[in-house]
Amino acid sequence: MRAYRFRIYPSEKQEEQMRQHLWLAKNLWNEMLEHSKQTYKDFGYFPTKNTLQLMVKGYGLYSQTQQEIAHRVHNAVMRVFKLRKKGVECGFPRFKSIERMKSLHYPQHETGFWLDKKLKVTPFGEIAIKKHREINGKIKTLTLKREASGKWFAVFSVDTPKEIPKENRGAAVGIDLGLMTFATLSNGEMIKNPRHLMKHEDRLAFIQRKFSKKKRRSSNRKKAKLKIARLHEKVADTRKDFLHKTSTQLVNDYSFIALEKLASQEMAEQNYGKSINDAGWNMFANMLAYKAEGAGCRVVFVDPKNTSKTCSRCGNIRDDLTLWDRVYNCPECGLSTDRDLNSAVNILIRATPGQGGSNACNSLLHEERDAAIAASMKQEAHIL
Repeated sequence: MRAYRFRIYPSEKQEEQMRQHLWLAKNLWNEMLEHSKQTYKDFGYFPTKNTLQLMVKGYGLYSQTQQEIAHRVHNAVMRVFKLRKKGVECGFPRFKSIERMKSLHYPQHETGFWLDKKLKVTPFGEIAIKKHREINGKIKTLTLKREASGKWFAVFSVDTPKEIPKENRGAAVGIDLGLMTFATLSNGEMIKNPRHLMKHEDRLAFIQRKFSKKKRRSSNRKKAKLKIARLHEKVADTRKDFLHKTSTQLVNDYSFIALEKLASQEMAEQNYGKSINDAGWNMFANMLAYKAEGAGCRVVFVDPKNTSKTCSRCGNIRDDLTLWDRVYNCPECGLSTDRDLNSAVNILIRATPGQGGSNACNSLLHEERDAAIAASMKQEAHIL
């Protein structure tokens, strides 16, 4: 399944209708959530999915959209108890304001919506759409989504035919993701960190100060809030563009890519959260994973423990290494190289079958691993 996202341009009348439907969807979510909580309080159990479906009849939304909201409320409530049984801490579903209700879902193609030169959606009629690429596969569902910037998008869930992987004869590479440089490859190549948020940080701080001084619920406050949303959208778009271009180039150039299996969310909660989130490590890893199959490339995630503290030549572990030590000097074999480059080589070594921390299942030529170590040694003089 693939998602295709296109910008749509509803007329003023259509946009007003779509906003009204979002308002109805928000009220429906809140009423069913309140009913679920009250039922549990009175009887000790939550209403079934069928019970919630009967509640939504004749609410004013498209019938299947109403049912989908009922399913979402039921699934959200049930998910809490499933996770808590597994020992995972999670909060109960919350009531939504209109800002938190952003989408309308249509689960059946050619019943609630049709796509040709224009997008026809019940009950809004034909909506202008910018199809910047052709859809390859069978369309299953549609989601109309309104962003905080005021733009509307159509997101199609598409069942794509299984492609024959391309033949990729590229080399194997290990990648160490970081903050000083976005990525360091085991062959010595480095990809700079663009720091998307930092480029707009001063402007963002300025318009946020202006926003905080506006009177609550005034039109000027709404305009200032819209400016903030548009700037955040610009930052997100530039980040996504950079990650797409970088991931596409890597899966086309290399036949085997090894990365650390990073818990970036937990890391962001401890230190350097803004920089980690700005780098988009998780998004980058996901892009590599889903693009790899079509490009004839394999992506393997390895255990990140001590990848930067272990010598890539002799395997010695330096426990005294701190985050501020940017050069790795091994007291055992005398290796002196860039810390991130040493980590990237270790990641590639761990991805080799038979090595500790590897998730690889197919054979990886030892010559490629040795070539990576040799490349690391050749970079020493240049880096130092």
